[in-house]
Amino acid sequence: MANRNRSEVRAAVHRRIRRKVRGSTERPRLAVYRSLNHIYAQVIDDEKSQTLASASTTEKDLRGSSGGNVAAAKRVGQAIAERALSAGVDQVVFDRGGYLYHGRVRALTDAARAAGLNKDETLAREAEAAEKAAAEKASADEASAQAASAKEKSAKAKKGKSSKGEGSKGENAGEAKAEAGSEVKAAKEPKAGEAKAEAGSEVKAAKEPKAGEAKAEAGTEVKEEAKEAKEE
Repeated sequence: MANRNRSEVRAAVHRRIRRKVRGSTERPRLAVYRSLNHIYAQVIDDEKSQTLASASTTEKDLRGSSGGNVAAAKRVGQAIAERALSAGVDQVVFDRGGYLYHGRVRALTDAARAAGLNKDETLAREAEAAEKAAAEKASADEASAQAASAKEKSAKAKKGKSSKGEGSKGENAGEAKAEAGSEVKAAKEPKAGEAKAEAGSEVKAAKEPKAGEAKAEAGTEVKEEAKEAKEE
């Protein structure tokens, strides 16, 4: 069964951290301890077992209205940084004492960094954050440019399809007109041929009676001439 005693859990976590984190003369350890009403900070040289600087909300100047809030932790962080710098310490390793890195613990360490402790690390983190932001911005700009180019290409493709469709429509209309014209011409040609045939037959029919009449008249004239010749 898991241990639910918070103090024992914190002590176990702190022991695990202390196996990895150790202060030296060049880079002492900044240890933090907090209680319900106060927060404490010490800069410790573990090689000499010596405390180089300390600050807590038990001091009247740092307590304020209450020693158990974030504002008081910020005051302690700034004070411990100033005292460490005056003692010739500008680089420390952070020992959070088994507490979670948030709330008053984080406020104290952030205030200490802002006051000058681990300045090189702060600048490196700021530079890294700036590079990350620049990379994110560049990737966002590239993505927006790609989206814009893709949108432009799709618009051009749609425009080309519409113009192609209009051209095919024109071609289809021209073909339809040509087909209609050929059909009309084909329809007119038989009618013209029929009209010519009818006209020819009418003319022939009109000529045939006239020729018969002429032959009949010629026959009657010949008969009359022969009759006259006999009488003579």
